[in-house]
Amino acid sequence: MSYDKVKQAKNISIGTKKVTKMVEQGVALEVFVADDADPRITIKLVALCKKTGVPVTVVDSMKLLGKACGIEVGAAVAAVVSE
Repeated sequence: MSYDKVKQAKNISIGTKKVTKMVEQGVALEVFVADDADPRITIKLVALCKKTGVPVTVVDSMKLLGKACGIEVGAAVAAVVSE
């Protein structure tokens, strides 16, 4: 399951603003978007990823994505970064 990639990653960024910045800087290797996240939050980021060629993986829930990131709250988006 794709949550394992998030759990095993040394460096992750969580949150739309942070992840957007990582994609713009070219250090995001893969972006994870929660299926139940508000599309108004994620749509621009997904478009940016398509434009820049960063793979986007849709995961089931914000709660599980947050858990995989090691945080107590849900995460709409997260990225594995190369830094």
